[in-house]
Amino acid sequence: MAEDRSPEPDADVCIVGAGPAGAIVAARLAEAGHDVVVLDAGPRFDLSEREEQLDAHLRPGVEGEASGGGGVDGLWGMGGERDAYTSSGSKGYPLNAARVKGIGGSTLHWQGMVMRLHERDFELQSRHGVGADWPIDYADLRPYYAEAERELGVAGAADNPFAPPREEPHPLPAFPPSHSDSIFADACEALELPMHSVPNARNSEPYDDASACVGYGTCKPVCPSGAKYTAERHVARAEAAGARVIDRAPVQRLDHGPDGERIEAAVYATPSGEEHRQEARAVVLACGGVENVRLLLLSASDAHPDGLANSSGAVGRYFMDHCFAGVGGRIDRPTRQNHVGFNTSECHALYDGEDPLPGVKLEFLNYAGPSPVIEALHADDWGDSLLDTLRESYGTHLAVGALVEQFPRAENRITLDRSTTDDHGNPVPDVRWSVGPETRQAIERVNEVQRAIFEELDADIDWVVGPDGTGPAFHHMGTTRMGTDPAESVVAPDCRAHDCDNLWIAGSSVFPTGGAMNPTLTIAALSCRIAERLDSWLG
Repeated sequence: MAEDRSPEPDADVCIVGAGPAGAIVAARLAEAGHDVVVLDAGPRFDLSEREEQLDAHLRPGVEGEASGGGGVDGLWGMGGERDAYTSSGSKGYPLNAARVKGIGGSTLHWQGMVMRLHERDFELQSRHGVGADWPIDYADLRPYYAEAERELGVAGAADNPFAPPREEPHPLPAFPPSHSDSIFADACEALELPMHSVPNARNSEPYDDASACVGYGTCKPVCPSGAKYTAERHVARAEAAGARVIDRAPVQRLDHGPDGERIEAAVYATPSGEEHRQEARAVVLACGGVENVRLLLLSASDAHPDGLANSSGAVGRYFMDHCFAGVGGRIDRPTRQNHVGFNTSECHALYDGEDPLPGVKLEFLNYAGPSPVIEALHADDWGDSLLDTLRESYGTHLAVGALVEQFPRAENRITLDRSTTDDHGNPVPDVRWSVGPETRQAIERVNEVQRAIFEELDADIDWVVGPDGTGPAFHHMGTTRMGTDPAESVVAPDCRAHDCDNLWIAGSSVFPTGGAMNPTLTIAALSCRIAERLDSWLG
C-alpha cells in the first residue's frame, strides 16, 4: 500500500527539513499542542540496518540493501541528479561529501562534537574590527545552550579554562581522555597548551532511552549502537506528540499571498510524481545553509524578484565554513586509538587572542593511521608479510588537527546554476568558496604550533595540511544571516524573515559569524529559542 503523502489540513506549522534544527522545533511545538507537519527531501533510514551499513562501509564491495554501494555517499543515498550541484569558486567545494538528505539529516553521520561559541564570537566586529557582530550576545543564548545540551544528551566536564561561563553541569559525565591524549599531555604542558575534554553528543552512560557508547569506533559515518545523538530522536518525539513527518517530499518552492508578506504554502513533490501544497499558519525553513538559500531563490516572484526574503540581497552571501589544518606522523610507541571514533581532548588556548586573526580550535585526533582492513584489501602481499606491513603501518600514528574560522565575505556565496538542473528540473545550487588571507595566516600559525607539539614529542611528521591543502569541515553557515537592519540581513534576531511575517529560518545559515566551534550545539540552542517564540506567536 502506497504511503499517504497528501497535505495535512489545518496545520499550524510546516517545517522544511528533518535534521537537528527542524526536528527540535517540531518536537517542541508538537509537545506544546500545535499541529505540526515536517517535509523532508530524503527517505527514512531503518535503524535496524545500521550494522549492515557499517559492514558495507568497512568492507567496500559488499552487496546488500543497506550498503548503497559503499562509501559515505552510498551509505546515505547521496549523489546523482537529485543532489547535483556546481562549484564555481576559486577553490572547489565538494558539497555532497558530507551532507545527507533524509530523516535525521547530517547527524546521521556526524562526529558528534558539541561546544558553545565563545563570547568573542558574538562581538567580533566590536572587539577586533573584523567580521560582524551578532544582534544577540552570549548572555541571550546562554540559557538555550543549557536546554540544547539536555536535548542532545551532551557528555562533558567543566575543565576548559577558556570556555564561556555556564550555569550547570553537562547532563552526562565526560568521556575519559584516550591513550593518545595522554601521549600529547606532557608535550602540551611544556608548550603551555592546556588540554581539556571535548563535549560530545553521545552517551557516556545510558540516556534518553539510548545505550551508552560501546566503542564501535565508527561514529563517522555510522553509529550502530544509537549512543550518538541523531535528529531521529526528536523526530520520534515529534511524531509521538502528534506531528506528521513526510519523507521523500522535496519542497519545490514557497508560495506567498497577494501582498507577498506571508507564506501560504510549501509546494512539494512526491515519488509518484504528484505535487501538493502544504498550507500552514507559519513556515520554518530548516534544510541547511545551502538548501535554505536554494529554496528562497527558487521562490522568486513579482513581489520578490530576487528571491523570497531577499530584499537585502544577502540571501546566499557570506557563506562560511571551518577550514582544517593538521599535522600527522608516527611515534615509536603504541598509540591505541582504534577503539575511539571521536575526539576526547582539545585546546582553546589559541582562540581568544587580542589580535584580529580568525579563531582556532586545536583538536587531538584519535587517529591510528590508515584502516588495516582497507590496507589489507589493497595489499600486494599476504600472510606473514602482510601482517608485518600492517604492524608497521598501524597503531603508532598521531595527529593534531584544528578548525580555523572563516570571516564572512560577501563574495563567498550560494547561487543558482540555471545551466544545470536536478531531477525535478530546478536549477541546482552553485557554491562559490575561497579561503581569505586572514584564514591562511591563521592556518600557518596553527601549523607552527602543531609542528612544535610533534617536535616536543620527538615524533616524525609524515604529513601537513596547511593553507594550500586545506579543505572544509562541511559546516554551512552564514547564508541567511541574522541582523537588525533589513537592508543588511535576512532574518531578525528571533530568526523570523524581515520580508515575510510568518517565515522563520532555523539552522547555521543565520549565523553572522562562524567562530571555530562545531556549530550543532548553537543550531540546537537557536532552535529551542525559535520554538519558544513561535509557540508564543501561534498563541
